[in-house]
Amino acid sequence: MLEKMLLISAIILKVAASFEVNAQKYTPTWESVNTHNPAPEWFQDAKFGIYWHWGAFTTPEYGSEWYPRIMLEQSNRSKQAAYQHHFDTYGDPKVWMYHNFINGAYDRKNNRVEFAPKLKSAGGKFDPDEYAQLCADAGAKFAGPVAEHHDGYSMWKSKVNEWNSYDKGPHLDLVKLFTDALRAKGLKVVLTSHAAFNFQGFFEYVAPQTDISLKKLYGQLDKDAESQLWYDKLKELIDNYNPDIIWHDIAVGGVGEKQQLEFLSYYYNNAIKWGNKDVVVTCKDGFGVKDLQKGVVYDFEQGGPKGVSIQYFLTDDCVSYQSWSYVSGMPYYTKKAILHNLIDRVSKNGNLLLSISPKADGTIPQEQKDILYALGSWLKINGEAIYSTRAWTTFGEGPSKLTGPDGQQQEGTLKDIRFTRNKANNVLYAIVLGWPGEQLEINSLKSGSINISVLKNVQLLDKKPGEYIDLPTRTQDGTGLKVKMPANKPYEAFAYVVKLTFNGEIPQ
Repeated sequence: MLEKMLLISAIILKVAASFEVNAQKYTPTWESVNTHNPAPEWFQDAKFGIYWHWGAFTTPEYGSEWYPRIMLEQSNRSKQAAYQHHFDTYGDPKVWMYHNFINGAYDRKNNRVEFAPKLKSAGGKFDPDEYAQLCADAGAKFAGPVAEHHDGYSMWKSKVNEWNSYDKGPHLDLVKLFTDALRAKGLKVVLTSHAAFNFQGFFEYVAPQTDISLKKLYGQLDKDAESQLWYDKLKELIDNYNPDIIWHDIAVGGVGEKQQLEFLSYYYNNAIKWGNKDVVVTCKDGFGVKDLQKGVVYDFEQGGPKGVSIQYFLTDDCVSYQSWSYVSGMPYYTKKAILHNLIDRVSKNGNLLLSISPKADGTIPQEQKDILYALGSWLKINGEAIYSTRAWTTFGEGPSKLTGPDGQQQEGTLKDIRFTRNKANNVLYAIVLGWPGEQLEINSLKSGSINISVLKNVQLLDKKPGEYIDLPTRTQDGTGLKVKMPANKPYEAFAYVVKLTFNGEIPQ
């Protein structure tokens, strides 16, 4: 009996040791971390995510999410306006500094000013469950907060950064509240870090500080200390919240290479410990040089590739063309433009991460809710042409580009079509960005380019999920495939999906 127990114990120890070895698969070298699969299956299936620019920088509800910087900047007229606003409302920004929004202070009218949203359950207006439900209703498959922006204020209970939302301001672990609420709705969690730019230029107009804590907030430690702090913050996010995606903003390349590699290997190894979880890291211009970014997803800000990308990508964009964080009276893109840009990115082999802008008290403006509800309504009916699809050989056709670096979102036209296909490669979706009238002409499917003898049927997705309108009449010539549409538009939509099902794979 004793021998049997010893044998079992030995087997358990061997399995445990094997698991520990497997859990340390990645080492902090480019050769190792670049073996990580950057875009796992679930990420390519998800297509649409939501995040929110919200934090102490939202408190003045003025200018943009860069208020901590522009309150001191006077390089042009728009920056001078922020400086003057701050001076008139709060006081000289060189004296009434940004950390007052975190610690709490009084403005010129003797009003208490502080980033201190209060939970609805405690009599306030902030409800993380409302965020999660809104994301689910919008059709997002992953979502999460800006965990830390350039301002150096951590939105979680941190041991390495005293400038955090648990010890100051609302005295809440906001990342945990959001993470728990989102996972309860079955959503993957994205946490975003903009911290690399904190010490690489964001606070360049702040005078040198003597207080070590203020040096930390304003990015004035030496580079080695700043790089280590960057890593230590990310390590807390990994250890405490097990995110599915960690998204990085600009300037990661300015972080020490040692810390970059330690972060990547630590995250990937922990994902193995979490049950071989497939995690994603995204960046814009970081992690060594672009030639070394083989294990991460490249992110385009407000743009994307001109055609189908070989590498799976992400675009981050916003509901407003003025600011990423809430400002009073902010304008918004149209619902149609936002949807068309989502469709465009999916057709080019990418995902869209859309930012919303809550008010300082944690409420989400109704205009933004309406945008998300409109996206959700369309995706509920037409989601089969978006979720779990893959890019076709060509992304689409028509006059509208709907892309380009730092470009504003635009609406497509009835002449614009974007293509997706199912993973089995026997269904092609032609998503028309307007009602085409009585005949839809698809130039990409002209004779000589595709054999329609193997085209089984053509259908228009109807106004209820899973219902279709048959489109049996079609002809093909040297200009395209011509499909007869219903004489009268069957319903109003921002885009219409025509489903082409083939006998076997889509001909090439």
